[in-house]
Amino acid sequence: MATRALIHLPSPAPRGSVIEIRCTLQHPMETGHRRDGNGRLQPRDIASRFECRLDGSLMFAADLYPAVAANPYLAFALRADRAGSLVFSWTGDGGFRHQETRPLVLA
Repeated sequence: MATRALIHLPSPAPRGSVIEIRCTLQHPMETGHRRDGNGRLQPRDIASRFECRLDGSLMFAADLYPAVAANPYLAFALRADRAGSLVFSWTGDGGFRHQETRPLVLA
């Protein structure tokens, strides 16, 4: 399955305002406890860490666990004090990595 993320943020954002950023990651979040149609355990496959950085500075981070549903959704607030590049990154089991970049544009 190809990984894809949906990221929503206001553009432009009013300078100094608190904005909401919403992210959805297309990921199965398989716990490793379910069995497939043949009775075999499906291997664990979770995205375990999410980070959002603005020009290299950590703005928000979350640790994800097997109880998180497939296609995890995260929403968080960020004060828009400076423009720059927002880098969203997910890491997980088996060397999983996904990263996307969006510009934070201020009005």
